[in-house]
Amino acid sequence: MSNVVIVTDSNSGITQSAAKELGVHVLPMPFMIDGETFYEDLNLTQEEFYDKLKSGSDIATSQPDPESVMKLWEGLLKDYEEIVYIPMSSGLSGSCQSAIMLAEEYGGRVQVVNNQRISVTQRQSCLDAKLLASKGMSAKEIKDFLEKDKFNSSIYIMLDTLYYLKKGGRITPAAAAIGTLLKLKPVLQIQGDKLDAFAKARTTNQGKSVMINAVKNDIETRFGGDEENVWLSIAHTANLAAAQAYREEVLAHFPGHDINIDALSLSVSCHIGPGALALTVTKKIQV
Repeated sequence: MSNVVIVTDSNSGITQSAAKELGVHVLPMPFMIDGETFYEDLNLTQEEFYDKLKSGSDIATSQPDPESVMKLWEGLLKDYEEIVYIPMSSGLSGSCQSAIMLAEEYGGRVQVVNNQRISVTQRQSCLDAKLLASKGMSAKEIKDFLEKDKFNSSIYIMLDTLYYLKKGGRITPAAAAIGTLLKLKPVLQIQGDKLDAFAKARTTNQGKSVMINAVKNDIETRFGGDEENVWLSIAHTANLAAAQAYREEVLAHFPGHDINIDALSLSVSCHIGPGALALTVTKKIQV
């Protein structure tokens, strides 16, 4: 029997095929679309999701049912001694707290990490957990390490439209109308358990600069000032060409970095809509 296995959910942005390559396991998250249940990356592709979003379908995120969580865990516990489960931020979904309650039935063999990350930074937590496991850490030690490290990351997201924030009730119709009239490009921030406003840009280029400067500030003021001591990633919502072009701009400011491009997880996308562009920074762990 092997020692520790890493499990996450599809809010990490890790697809089922990528999970096999990375050596982790991914629980697909359910979505309710026009009253029907779909599972991310099983019977709901990114393309299908955005088609439904643009067509005005009623889309809501949902928690995985306890049976699917426990079935995955119990299957893995036949081959592994312990599980480190890294769900999406507890501040953005109740699925983390539900998993913590379910884990109580497994006598400490399942450790649920509440490190308040999502999407690209949640993916990095999985990679960090793999590294820690390779160093011989137990599931409990990995959990404690990742939770202490939870605030060492930021996601900055420039929106293309205010429509979905208005639809979800996160801003008033009047604010959305004014923002649309002025052609504002709001930049949001995810740090810890909140999706917050960060800045308002007048143009796309200004918004891109805002994100780059925010990351530079994080590196200088929060992460020790060493640019080599962080991971940088670019993410997007159905905006791959723009993400690829932005990568070259970011590299001009941070030469030599291996900057990964990912799709933002659908649980974030349903609140902000297509066309968004994001820049993320995560401090490298020291083992």
